[in-house]
Amino acid sequence: MDNQKIRVDFPMLIKHPDFIYFDNAATTQKPQSVINAVTNYYENNNFNVHRSVYSAAERTTQMFEDCRYKIAKFINAKDSKSIVFTAGTTQGINKVANGYYKYNLKKDDEIVVSIAEHHSNLLPWQNIAKQSDAKLKYIDINEDGSLNIESAKKVINDKTKLVAITAVSNVLGTVNNLESLINIAHQKQADVLIDAAQAAPEIKINIQELQPEWLAFSGHKMLAPTGIGILYGRKDLLEKMHPTQLGGEMIEHVDKDDFKTKAVPYRLEAGTPNIEGVIGLSAAIDYLKTIGMNNIEKYCQNLGQYLYDQLTKINGVNVYGPKKRQTGIVSFNVDNIHPHDAATYLDFNHIAVRAGQHCAEPLTHQLGVNATLRASMYFYNNQNECDKLVEQIIEMRSFFNGA
Repeated sequence: MDNQKIRVDFPMLIKHPDFIYFDNAATTQKPQSVINAVTNYYENNNFNVHRSVYSAAERTTQMFEDCRYKIAKFINAKDSKSIVFTAGTTQGINKVANGYYKYNLKKDDEIVVSIAEHHSNLLPWQNIAKQSDAKLKYIDINEDGSLNIESAKKVINDKTKLVAITAVSNVLGTVNNLESLINIAHQKQADVLIDAAQAAPEIKINIQELQPEWLAFSGHKMLAPTGIGILYGRKDLLEKMHPTQLGGEMIEHVDKDDFKTKAVPYRLEAGTPNIEGVIGLSAAIDYLKTIGMNNIEKYCQNLGQYLYDQLTKINGVNVYGPKKRQTGIVSFNVDNIHPHDAATYLDFNHIAVRAGQHCAEPLTHQLGVNATLRASMYFYNNQNECDKLVEQIIEMRSFFNGA
């Protein structure tokens, strides 16, 4: 991978060469090809989909549906009809919670999550558990932040109806052992939902190998516009799902007293969709394919490892997660400096990192801290930027502590 050549594709990086963007777990920058695709849609193809029969609108509908096929191929799903467009990972998980498990859980059934879940893969299950009198149980993590498989074996039992798990921790950058976890769950006849928000941008997903019942991710974390996401669902389960929204284009027939919905996935996509988001996501996948997901995964691993190694050399810096890094996400704290103060200091020096609980408060408590700093890198970042972050942290310690 030619990092400098890649950076030229991103207008924000070219226009602001002194700005170091290390908040990719929140959202990624967009390449010119994605921006052009969205612009082209508005300039030449701004028609609604699945409605009109004139040729221009049918052309846009075809572009829209082509992306569905492209997504299925991207995650190696057998059937493009198992792909539902959503507003993002959060909406996808909520659709599953409120459209399926709300109707398929009873008193004393159990839902299992890990202590490291993002709130988007925790709050919906807390809510559904309360509504159905089901129980919510937690898989613990090991000292290095990896998923504790022995804990999973103890927690998942014959009462477990769903295991909802993140593929990659948005705080620690750990890649969970999904194969083992899914095997444990399926042995107990439990379904599995994968939150792939942090995995899809960096790691090749293979639905046919993993065989989860559900998987959700967001476009904006993988170069696409905001407001577009993907829910994969096993076809038979999608067909049993209750639509969480009712309205235009998801119905086959309506009379004065009742209605009949279309087949999946259209029955789950009420109203005018985020067409420009889908077009942008299609272009983003094309861009990712030109680089190669295996190349992206290896590059981000190496960059994450490089930053981890440099940070651990600094006295007074505590880095969380495994010594062997698997992604470009590195969370840390600096002794005697609040993460928000540290982030502000770095911002003054043109470095963007995130500070806080990263929408994973139970995990933050598990780590024994109130908040952390998080540097999350992508394939357009480089070691030179890591070095500048390290330099500023050393200067920051001197500034705050006189160290």
